Amino acid sequence: MTEWDIKKLQILRTLRDRGTVTATAEALLMTPSAVSQQLTNLAKQLGVRLLEAQGRRVRLTDAAHLVLRHAEVVFAQLERADAELDGYLRGEAGQVRVAAFPTSVPALLVPAVRQLRTAHPGLDVRVREAEAAEAYELLTAGEVDLALSLAAHAPSARDPKYSRVPLLADPLDVALPADHPLADAPGLRLADLAAEPWIFGGSGPWSEITTAACEAAGFVPEQAHSASGWTAILAMVEAGMGIALVPRMASADRRSGTGVVMRVLSADQPRRHVVAAVRSGAEEGPAVARVLAALRQAAAGRETVQQN
Repeated sequence: MTEWDIKKLQILRTLRDRGTVTATAEALLMTPSAVSQQLTNLAKQLGVRLLEAQGRRVRLTDAAHLVLRHAEVVFAQLERADAELDGYLRGEAGQVRVAAFPTSVPALLVPAVRQLRTAHPGLDVRVREAEAAEAYELLTAGEVDLALSLAAHAPSARDPKYSRVPLLADPLDVALPADHPLADAPGLRLADLAAEPWIFGGSGPWSEITTAACEAAGFVPEQAHSASGWTAILAMVEAGMGIALVPRMASADRRSGTGVVMRVLSADQPRRHVVAAVRSGAEEGPAVARVLAALRQAAAGRETVQQN
């Protein structure tokens, strides 16, 4: 029977994900020569070529991809074993590390943690604020147990390494200066704002979400100013420097002055989709499952408020 070495398979998977031996070595705290040696030994154990030269780099062979396709099932099962063992050993106690994008922390994660403190006081939730794409990098690296992020920046739902849980469709409202001619216009649509100067980030998820929403309405937004923080964006809107799409999670608890009007785009309401993700199999662990349940409850509560 073929000898399967889990540690070497993990090195091969990391090489596939990171792309180079050097990056793989850095991720696994190994030397490049040690990575190469382990993969050479794995190829001998399996009796197939796993790597082939591609210029100054290496690429995985078809055999390597076949091996990893089956190995993903093993990795997921090991995650389930870890989760069950953790539940057996810890019972109601345990620690769950969560990476969450900024606006989701007060809107979803804090209410979830409050509920968990009452229902499961022995459960320790450790929060790490991270941008949407970074949350998945932390999850892949094993630095967190759960990533709270945006569907637009999540791995494919068909990626066997992750389990995704949809949480919330967060509406995007448009922020206008209070004295804007369209501030109280009935039936406001995104297309009515095509000629306006827009404020959004120069790159990253919010730039892409704003651009995609406007393009779906039939125009490309003119970016007048670039900012990533909602305090800065709303301050510029209030000053009449432009307009912006703002997620309702970010604006619901805004306590600024009266210089900004938030308009609901009911005719063509754009949304961003919030999801939670864990490594495949880990969702069956009792601690992670409790956190996911609390996040679902917080999301359901927010959707109820939005509908009223």
